[in-house]
Amino acid sequence: MQPKIVKSPIPFDVLSSDVRLAGEYTGSGPPILLLHGLTATRRYVLHGSQTLVRDGHTLISYDARGHGESHPATDPDAYTYDLLADDAIAVLDHVEVGQVVLIGQSMGAATAINIALRYSERVRALVIITPAHIGAPSANLAHWDALSNGLLTGGVDGFLAAYGTPQVPERMRETVRTVMRQRLERHRYPEGVAAALHAIPRSMAFNGLDALNGIDIPTLIVGSRDEFDPDHPLAIAEEYATRISGSHLVVDPPGQSPLAWRGGSLSRVVSAFLAAPNQHPESTAPGS
Repeated sequence: MQPKIVKSPIPFDVLSSDVRLAGEYTGSGPPILLLHGLTATRRYVLHGSQTLVRDGHTLISYDARGHGESHPATDPDAYTYDLLADDAIAVLDHVEVGQVVLIGQSMGAATAINIALRYSERVRALVIITPAHIGAPSANLAHWDALSNGLLTGGVDGFLAAYGTPQVPERMRETVRTVMRQRLERHRYPEGVAAALHAIPRSMAFNGLDALNGIDIPTLIVGSRDEFDPDHPLAIAEEYATRISGSHLVVDPPGQSPLAWRGGSLSRVVSAFLAAPNQHPESTAPGS
């Protein structure tokens, strides 16, 4: 069953295990579920773009546990990819959607892969945006723990101090800092984000990159060039594209800000993919 046809977002909340998740849906037509990244909220997948709604899709989005308006888990260790995937299934069951397109960015990309491997019957297509997870715990847990402790003890300023200077071209550093501050200020329960920062990097969405070979679902992968987005190496997106059968990789043109940051442009690329998922688009995304 599809969600009701709506023109304005309809809010909902879902209880998944002991966590209450806040979300919304809008539009009509084939459903799409948005999965955001660590420290982000549901706004930061398509950045407010309504292109996919205008193109005839239903957009379903929610804040991951501990993020945005969603409640934190009572257990600070209850932030794993299996639990994030189970939360997504709880959302789909609540809005009475069977099969769905998953669009996931960073942590959301790894969550989408987990869903595709564990609940393949629920996934019609995948859009994997700037993946960073390689099927193993992070090799830099000290960095994530510093961010967690910084946020927990010093709030947004503590997080930014722990993060340090963004490793992007100098002209973009202040913009990156501003965006990080804005999205961190959107969280109702910063202690939940801090717990996620500690636990998620220790979790495995899948067991090694070889697990990607088992995915047989139409897949679009959106990569970023390292100059602008070093936290999401292009080499990992390329590895995903090599291993997921029939997938296609799209990358922003050289010298431009990442496609993942431009909601309208990203949505147009996704819309073209969904219109013809078995036909590969150009490997370099349009510039605007």
